[in-house]
Amino acid sequence: MRMRRHDRTARTAQALLLALLLTLLTCTTRASGAPPPPPGPLTPSVPAIASTWPVGSHPLVLRGWEPPATVYARGHRGVDLATPAGAQVRAVAAGRVSFAGRVAGRGVVSVELAGTDLRTTYEPVTATVKKGEEVEPGDPVGTVEITGTHCPTTCVHWGLLRGKTYLDPLSLLPPWLLNRGPSRLLPVLGAPL
Repeated sequence: MRMRRHDRTARTAQALLLALLLTLLTCTTRASGAPPPPPGPLTPSVPAIASTWPVGSHPLVLRGWEPPATVYARGHRGVDLATPAGAQVRAVAAGRVSFAGRVAGRGVVSVELAGTDLRTTYEPVTATVKKGEEVEPGDPVGTVEITGTHCPTTCVHWGLLRGKTYLDPLSLLPPWLLNRGPSRLLPVLGAPL
């Protein structure tokens, strides 16, 4: 009994240490300010029409887009954005809700972007919109669910599709929004310190 409890405590400590290391590595990667890689030559162009992030003002990207080699190959068909459960999820651009419901036990909202052949997806989300509703950039489409996530912490999986082809949703963000860091106060020339 004592040995089992010790083993359980050791495993818990190892798991916490691993989670801490992953968090530090992720924060270090974000703090480096390195922009995401540019789209590859085979990546279809995507207009940078988003005017807001789906969650927060510049959320931590837990996992980036990893396009699959083939339709059924392994990959990551979107980006995972760190956010607390219950946080508001917003439309990144104007469009019409094409789906708001559950898929495989997870809440999903999909928005067809106005004037394009693109649609964004957000999951796991409890929808606050209905199919057919028009949304503007920044309009709430749902709240983050705590269940059904594949991230080490609560997150929103944000996807982008053209037809059945998955694209990098970060390409919707204009450079000023994608690379914007925290505000910095600068000294006023001639003012006493």
